[in-house]
Amino acid sequence: MSAQTARAPAPQPAILLQENIGSIRVLTLNRPAARNSLSEGLIAELHAALTEIHDDNSVRAVVIAANGPAFSAGHDMKELTARRSDSDRGRAYFGQVMNACSAMMQAVVHLPKPVVAAVQGIATAAGCQLVASCDLAVASEAAGFATPGVDIGLFCSTPMVALSRNIPRKQAMEMLLTGEPISAAVAKNIGLVNRVVAAGTERDAAIALAQKVALKSAYTVKLGKEAFYRQAEMSLADAYRYAAEVMTENMMARDAEEGIGAFIEKREPKWQDK
Repeated sequence: MSAQTARAPAPQPAILLQENIGSIRVLTLNRPAARNSLSEGLIAELHAALTEIHDDNSVRAVVIAANGPAFSAGHDMKELTARRSDSDRGRAYFGQVMNACSAMMQAVVHLPKPVVAAVQGIATAAGCQLVASCDLAVASEAAGFATPGVDIGLFCSTPMVALSRNIPRKQAMEMLLTGEPISAAVAKNIGLVNRVVAAGTERDAAIALAQKVALKSAYTVKLGKEAFYRQAEMSLADAYRYAAEVMTENMMARDAEEGIGAFIEKREPKWQDK
């Protein structure tokens, strides 16, 4: 056997990188040559990482970042188009990928820890959806956001779900109907991102923001995050009724008793996350 035929294929780089910085888990999209498009594999790896983090008490917050010039260009159109040759012209596969992506986005929302997006470049279509699905977002001055599916005959219907729950209706419709990108500054003005920082500092700024939340009681943050998203789907009366139940449950928690006691006694609280 020749050396050439015996040579093992070069290992492919991981498409999702994971790093712990203290109690913060940083998940980094790592398909820079494909503009970090959300391939079937990357969607699955993100979902698996979120599932693992869900019950890991050592992780108190998550940052989702990306390598390369783009944060994420959305779905991998080359991967999807390749299935046009299926007997059903790709219908079953398209449905599988869209549902898998929707489940991953919901895993971000349902994670009992805050998730912060660190957006260094353009975030389009499902990439914009990922930013909108995160609880908080820090953007570089060089970042941009768009839902340009309408330009290629594919309305951004699933990104629309997250986008329309983040920004005012008229602004969401303008992005969806025109496909035109908005700057980081505009994204902040309409509420899609929390902060805009100098290019190259967005990752550190997102980690710093995550670390602020990580100092709080994990039990309280979990309770509050879940309640925030649940009440947003309710009528005003139902939301107040539900929120009163959550507040009552929260008052019975050990950390609320400790935190209120520490406030009254003018000392730092000692959380037990329960």
